[in-house]
Amino acid sequence: MVTVAIPIAGCVMPTVAEAIAGFLQRHGVELAVGQSLPSALHLALEDTTIRQVHVRTENAGTAMCDAYARIAGRVAIMTAQNGPAATLLVPGLAEALKASVPIVCIVQDVNAADRDRNAFQELDHTALFAGCTKWVRRLETADRVYDYVNLALTYATTGRPGPTVLLIPPGILGHEAPPPPRRVFPRTAFPLDRSVADPSLIAEAARLIAGARRPLVVAGGGVHASGAYAWLDRLQGEFGLPVATTVMGKGAVDETRPLSLGVAGFLLGRAAMNRSVRDYVAKADVVLLVGTRTSQNGTDGWSLFDPAAAFIHLDIDGTEVGRTYDALRLVGDIGLSLQALVNALGTTAAETWADRAVRLAAEIPAPRSLEACIPGDAARGLRPERVIEATNRLVDDSAVLVADASYASAWLAAYGVARRSGMRFLTPRGLAGLGWGLPFMLGAKLARPDATVIGITGDGGFAHVWSELETAHRCGLDVICVVLKNGVLGYQRDAELVKFGRHTQAIPIADIDHAAIARACGCVGMAAATVPAFEAALESALAHRRPTVIDVAVDPAAYPPVTLLDKLHPAETPEPVAGP
Repeated sequence: MVTVAIPIAGCVMPTVAEAIAGFLQRHGVELAVGQSLPSALHLALEDTTIRQVHVRTENAGTAMCDAYARIAGRVAIMTAQNGPAATLLVPGLAEALKASVPIVCIVQDVNAADRDRNAFQELDHTALFAGCTKWVRRLETADRVYDYVNLALTYATTGRPGPTVLLIPPGILGHEAPPPPRRVFPRTAFPLDRSVADPSLIAEAARLIAGARRPLVVAGGGVHASGAYAWLDRLQGEFGLPVATTVMGKGAVDETRPLSLGVAGFLLGRAAMNRSVRDYVAKADVVLLVGTRTSQNGTDGWSLFDPAAAFIHLDIDGTEVGRTYDALRLVGDIGLSLQALVNALGTTAAETWADRAVRLAAEIPAPRSLEACIPGDAARGLRPERVIEATNRLVDDSAVLVADASYASAWLAAYGVARRSGMRFLTPRGLAGLGWGLPFMLGAKLARPDATVIGITGDGGFAHVWSELETAHRCGLDVICVVLKNGVLGYQRDAELVKFGRHTQAIPIADIDHAAIARACGCVGMAAATVPAFEAALESALAHRRPTVIDVAVDPAAYPPVTLLDKLHPAETPEPVAGP
């Protein structure tokens, strides 16, 4: 981003609340999410161009800010009252911290004179947020207001992005603010500061890649955060590098290309369409990790790669580089550093790049058909795979596809298809908590109002947040929420069966009419139990452009291709034949 200094005309002294609102506008903030506290701040925001979206719950609002930042590439503001409202921010901030997503929260605190006297809803907010943010501070005096807003934005967007919290006692919001800075360097877009990795190490990485017989790139969510698609495309297209992605990295490359391996990690189970690429991944001799945390799921329990492989790890956060695999350290912005690597490869001797691409494409089996992947008797009910397949056919590559945590993320990651580099798939993979689906859809829609936003959630996850349908209706956010209703907490059930041979009594879910809930909130509600019925409902939702819930009754026995779950029915689906 090119920062531009924005001068401000002379003005009378505003209150601190007015100063914050105006300063955020000058920084380029376009969205504030919350309820109505701190009230002085929300009233001041009404005199700016910043859009306010008022939510039913703060935890959902934080998830909306998360998704908005991922799609818009800029920070939103989340607000909350002290006490119980503040505690509801914690799950969303923890997800954003682990997923490297910036959010700036402004939280009302108790006035200094009332502190440590059991004031109404008093809580140690500094301790509350210490473990789920990059930075938390309290504004104690009016004269530091601009400094602290700058710091909150800077910490959120520089280096590895993440959430920050600025605590403000309500009394200070009414104080007179000092004169505003005459110039502002906007700090809302991220990455705020871009730097390239060490050139000598990039040259060494190019030599390793050029000499590899079975090179592999694993692209994580950092590719999306940096917008590094063009350079990853060139690595794959010009230098014949096969690319797999993590769940967060899905969409970083076009998955229809011969050297695209799909989502690797824990989703290479027996029923995966790309199951046969596991052999290539496991035998890769040079692995370039790009913008990934090398997490348990992303590496299938840290078992996916050959420990003898040479690892190169590129990330903006040096503490992640080499965390799991001892690696050549490339610390810097993903886009700038991949650009430098592309340039270095262009001057590095190797087998003819085109010849290598042909050789590797012949070694990597093509994905199987969906019919070859569905285990057992498909007559038990509508399969979630079929829902994803129909969605692939009916939406174009400009759509934003969203999934809640648990099985919803797995279904979309395993069977959704990225048909271009930069197609967006949003899933809460930082901590993978249930209830992010619908708020993620709303946040994505706020970021890209003209885009089609379709989300997949289960009946378990949807129950956490269906109150936000009222927000969707009131704010005119025409998302399409597909509820896969199987009547169970599927992932919990199946993991318990694998680990203990039986499951707890918490698994069953009552048969809820989610379409009726949608209609009660002023949205469109439809139901489907067959592929044709789902296709008709989705086509209708795409045409009428109103907030819509499609309640889809699916096979309760279905489970996605998670490697752990291969133990449920070991012989149900035959193993694909691996390539040479």
